[in-house]
Amino acid sequence: MEKLLVLGIGNTLLTDDGVGVHAAEVLWKEEWPENVTVMEAGTFTQDIYALFQGYDRLLVLDVIHAEHEPGTIYELTEDDIRSNEKQRVSIHDIDMLDSLRMCEMRCGKRPKMEIIGMQPYDITTWNIGLSDACKAKFDNFVSHTRKRINEIIAEMN
Repeated sequence: MEKLLVLGIGNTLLTDDGVGVHAAEVLWKEEWPENVTVMEAGTFTQDIYALFQGYDRLLVLDVIHAEHEPGTIYELTEDDIRSNEKQRVSIHDIDMLDSLRMCEMRCGKRPKMEIIGMQPYDITTWNIGLSDACKAKFDNFVSHTRKRINEIIAEMN
């Protein structure tokens, strides 16, 4: 049976940068099949690739900087990221593509990744909690993610 890891990343101390973590905290409390794991990883470390071991699919929740209205929701694939070197998943210590490569080198295989992101309003102010602009769209972000998780579950079966 294929396995899915839903991973919320970001810094909850920097306003909207924590949107992925906040979404993972909501989704973690919900009932999911045994082949779905929801967790938050905060900010990156050199060892994040170890979390990927044993998973076939990876859904990352994070901020995406694409210069649209705050709260805009994006879905990106690995190919989307590779085709636009300026568009990285986040501003954290190590980018996801490098983490996936490390997982493949260490474990012999790696999950297929996609990203659901939200355009932030503010990721520089020290504040626990989302900006009003992103808070207003947060439920949409979680609903969108929940829908995609269910689509991935159907694809894996």
